[in-house]
Amino acid sequence: MDNTNKEPLTKAVHKNPPGKAVGIHKKEMLINMYKNKTKNEPNLKFSKLTKLLSQETGIGIQTVRSTVRKYRGGQAITAKKRKIRPKIIEKLDIFEKCEIRQTIHSFWFRHEIPTSKNILLAINADPDLPSLQFTSLKKILKDLNFEYTRWNRNNCALTEKKNIVLWRRKYLEDIRRYRKEGRTIYYLEETWVNIGEYSHKELRTDIESSGKSQRLIAVHIGSIEGFVEGGLLCFEPKNNMSSYHENMNGDIYYDWFRSVLPLLEEKSVIIMDNASHYSVENHVPTMSWKKDSILKWLEDKGIVFDGPMVKFQLVEKAKEIRNTVDIYRRSVQEAINYNKAILRLPPYHCKLNPIHLAWSVVNSHMKTKNCLSSELDDVRQLINDGVKQITPEMMTNFFDRSITEENKLWDLDFIIDDMLEEAVTASNTAVTNDLVTSSESSDY
Repeated sequence: MDNTNKEPLTKAVHKNPPGKAVGIHKKEMLINMYKNKTKNEPNLKFSKLTKLLSQETGIGIQTVRSTVRKYRGGQAITAKKRKIRPKIIEKLDIFEKCEIRQTIHSFWFRHEIPTSKNILLAINADPDLPSLQFTSLKKILKDLNFEYTRWNRNNCALTEKKNIVLWRRKYLEDIRRYRKEGRTIYYLEETWVNIGEYSHKELRTDIESSGKSQRLIAVHIGSIEGFVEGGLLCFEPKNNMSSYHENMNGDIYYDWFRSVLPLLEEKSVIIMDNASHYSVENHVPTMSWKKDSILKWLEDKGIVFDGPMVKFQLVEKAKEIRNTVDIYRRSVQEAINYNKAILRLPPYHCKLNPIHLAWSVVNSHMKTKNCLSSELDDVRQLINDGVKQITPEMMTNFFDRSITEENKLWDLDFIIDDMLEEAVTASNTAVTNDLVTSSESSDY
């Protein structure tokens, strides 16, 4: 067979899928091909050249043209940055997570056993909560420390994990004891406000912002008598991170906390949540860390060694200074020095903190005044004015509502125990009856 007239075989070009970012290596290859073609065919028109390059590389014509233009203009050739889509856990603010927890609790209060299916229907029917898919719900339930408890062969109930139940029980027992002892109870909470941008969500505690505007961070502490005079911390963060938690670091909190302690009643109790800046233990090194990372951690804390040390020694040294760098432990020790106690709220139990309701009043004041000033002092003054709107009567009402929530949660755990026992007993009885019926029918 004569093959002289056949065209030579060419390697098939794999086209870049539409919408998929072109990597840096492929762009470098494109530029090298562009250089060779312009060298061999200097008179080739740009439109023809880019069309050929697109065909030979499989890269879309628009990407080829923009990449070549950048190269000709002296700009650096870089890969297109991927947009990092926030996870569903990150999209939800703390109050939406609290609402989901309360939705699950509401089933138990109605003496209905909550399941993934009926919880998903309830959440999606609530206009104040985002619509979820089942896969997203599972991730949220895991973040909220829920698990499945099997009560018969085919059915599971959504219950909270052991550590959350024990945490809540201890909290409720302790706060009841403190009240019985007549000790003054203080709650603290922080929030932020964007400067010059006041929407219906402004100053709502723990809601994340776009990170594009200036903001102030506010922290306050109060008792049933009202906010503590001189206890407001209001400052401009050093950077413009998207979350005030990233700006409200442990050192800022610790300095403020120490200054507030002398303003509080003797033998009082301070209740705080589990925010990272005062409850995370600053990631103390363990044996899983690399040796270089442990050394750097210790050096950052001002620890200098006279000679070389093995990894076990470094970890042991880190444990020795742990209490001096752990903001939460330091705060507890400071409170003890001033004859105060600290009690931590269980996670995602917003209604147990009456200061949350107090901040909502400040929020209303901000919206009413509708201050669009970008001057920090103006916004700081507006926050101060809003704080002054909180009267002792209002704070008493907020505290009463929190105590009502405490009583509901106290009953909740007993309700769950009783309902699960009843369900298991009913299930076992049904199985026994089936076996008896089956046995009797086999006698005939």
